[in-house]
Amino acid sequence: MEKKIKKVVLAYSGGLDTSVILKWLQDVYHCEVVTFTADIGQGEEVAPARAKALKMGIKHENIYIEDLREEFVRDFVFPMFRANAVYEGEYLLGTSIARPLIAKRLVEIARKTKGDAISHGATGKGNDQVRFELGAYALMPDVKVIAPWREWDLLSREKLLAYADKHGIPVDYKKRKGGGAPYSMDANLLHISYEGGVLEDPAYEPEDSMWRITVSPEKAPNKPEVVSLTYQRGDIVAIDGKKLSAAKVLEKLNQLGGKHGVGRLDLVENRYVGMKSRGCYETPGGTIMLKAHRAMESITLDREVLALKDDLMPRYARMVYNGYWFSPERLLLQSLIDQSQAAVNGTVKVKLYKGTVMTVSRTSPNSLFDPAISTFEDDRGAYDQKDAAGFIRLNALRLRIAAKLNKNRK
Repeated sequence: MEKKIKKVVLAYSGGLDTSVILKWLQDVYHCEVVTFTADIGQGEEVAPARAKALKMGIKHENIYIEDLREEFVRDFVFPMFRANAVYEGEYLLGTSIARPLIAKRLVEIARKTKGDAISHGATGKGNDQVRFELGAYALMPDVKVIAPWREWDLLSREKLLAYADKHGIPVDYKKRKGGGAPYSMDANLLHISYEGGVLEDPAYEPEDSMWRITVSPEKAPNKPEVVSLTYQRGDIVAIDGKKLSAAKVLEKLNQLGGKHGVGRLDLVENRYVGMKSRGCYETPGGTIMLKAHRAMESITLDREVLALKDDLMPRYARMVYNGYWFSPERLLLQSLIDQSQAAVNGTVKVKLYKGTVMTVSRTSPNSLFDPAISTFEDDRGAYDQKDAAGFIRLNALRLRIAAKLNKNRK
């Protein structure tokens, strides 16, 4: 017989789904519920979650509301961008990278409160269930995970609302009267994602009013803006000479990128659970960070080190996307990446203009760029051009052998 659950820590937003889950856990598992609400820069006030939890009978000491914005950027977003991680060539992993932090805090709160289970509102069709649970099991192997969407029969908005009515669960009036939203949104300090609803048709072009933090490139300022980014060990530490915390760096880049229409993406991606999914994303700050970081690495990293990072990047991106943030392979790869960043120091200037990010300059005390060798003018013997002949002959040898063999076969 399965052990009875005494206390469960719920990832709680105070919205319809998690409010219903809270009551459902009380009714079905007859357990004490601890709520955890994380502020990772979603742009919505999280304080009302406390009042809603109290109204549902949650003890004051069992309500956790935490500002995790700095930790999110410093310990999750920045390490990922040191790897230049991009999933399937386009997606900057804005949703994926937020889930390990939430899983980490769920487990930490479970330990602190002596909880024996955690719960989340991710559906059985999505990637987030995988990310939450793999993260939790990596940090607390024996934890029990309760995923209501895989257990209950409340599989529509109408059923959720009916359950809320029956049990007196407060639901936002506008959502109740206005019906379902045309799509769902998920936001954090790195991005906003839009999916579901009308966006489930990949042929549907979303209206411009959908986008929240970026102007359309057509409506962006007609004058470009140059931004100076200072790097230390692969992370941006200052913008236009002003030192900023990790979270403030991303907030500022979001503001600058959004103003110039940078960072919109409409993508059909392959979910971990096996289906294709269409999503629209706004990642203005991340788009700038990726471009600038590559520019900084271009002058500070050895050619083969950079090539090795490029070879490993898709693998790293899949680890993040598939929920393996706390896996031994990601941690091992991260240590290699972080070691490569020791020399990634200096300044990159980028120009923002109508949806584009263009590098205009890069300088570093660790630059491997040697003008005396690279010049097209007289290099005064710094590079002997005759040396290239032997290099070419050696690399052409196998091609010449194969060509002669093919000629003889004919």
